[in-house]
Amino acid sequence: MAVIPGSDPTSRIHPEPQPLEQIDHFDRLPDSILLLVLNRIADVKSLGRCCAVSRRFHSLVPQVENVVVRVDCVISDDDNSSLSSVKPPSAASSSFSAVFSLVVGGIVKPLQALGQLLGTNRSSSASSLSMNGEIEQGGVKHHSPTQVLRNFDEIRYLRIELPSGELGIDEGVLLKWRAEFGSTLDNCVILGASSVIQPSPMEISHTLEAPDASEDNGSIPESFYTNGGLKLRVVWTISSLIAASARHYLLQPIISEHKTLKSLVLTDSDGQGVLCMNKDQLEELRVKPLSASSASKRTLVPALNMRLWYAPSLELPDGTVLKGATLVAIRPSESKKDVSDANWVSSVFEEPYETAAKMLVKRRTYCLEMNSF
Repeated sequence: MAVIPGSDPTSRIHPEPQPLEQIDHFDRLPDSILLLVLNRIADVKSLGRCCAVSRRFHSLVPQVENVVVRVDCVISDDDNSSLSSVKPPSAASSSFSAVFSLVVGGIVKPLQALGQLLGTNRSSSASSLSMNGEIEQGGVKHHSPTQVLRNFDEIRYLRIELPSGELGIDEGVLLKWRAEFGSTLDNCVILGASSVIQPSPMEISHTLEAPDASEDNGSIPESFYTNGGLKLRVVWTISSLIAASARHYLLQPIISEHKTLKSLVLTDSDGQGVLCMNKDQLEELRVKPLSASSASKRTLVPALNMRLWYAPSLELPDGTVLKGATLVAIRPSESKKDVSDANWVSSVFEEPYETAAKMLVKRRTYCLEMNSF
């Protein structure tokens, strides 16, 4: 082999090895892996911090498909003109009017706060909402979910968690609801109990005082109609439907701006209410605009068919006892789906309330109807 004069094959120039501490190992990961990690993070505040790490992270975060927004600031509004003017249907009786006024009066301010929180353009003396969706209180700016989500281009799965439920209920009372919407209410299930007795760690469930089986034949006792039990369940039902329809109405801007959405969940940290929309329901709302209530900022609730199950006392397998346990299943009157489908009704809540629902649907079913409001 010929050797070029003056060359030394044994000594060649190599780049100086880079110290390990100077190597950015994230640069060695493909974008697909980083996006997988960012989608697992999901929390919008944490993703915001990731944007500050590097230019690469800043360019990848807007591509995240799974986003969770945990709202930690509710701004109250003293101007309650929009919701305080809500009136019951003219055909309603005076007793129903009193119940309706009680319900609306109890959730006016929480729903107004929800409206500001999700990015409406209202303001009050205590707080101000700027044109770009920022709420300022005490010199601190809080961005609305609507504004924050504009930083994302390809959201497919969105979960928004409010700091608390809208419905003020007495301590010890159980009230949970789950509703699905398209352009209007698709279905709603409500589970309530006038009180919940938790088992003591030292007690065995069979030692708890159980109702006399001879007296509990699955029917609603006469006292339920005379001691205010029925009126209370009407309050629970109407207030849950108003809260759900208000949440649905206020989600319009988010749904309109994010065409890639496949799933949307709006819940609260109390676990009181959950509003869900799947891909077909989201598309239905984009194609068919919702019908708004003429008296308040919420979606009009259509005429409804309802099924009610009641137990004076319901003991769960873990020893928990629900006093005045009530389950209500709701669908629009025009719906072709069975409102009393036990599989659907009993599967919407997580344990131990799923078991409670399964136990209640085995009892006698009562049918009710409600006009649109």
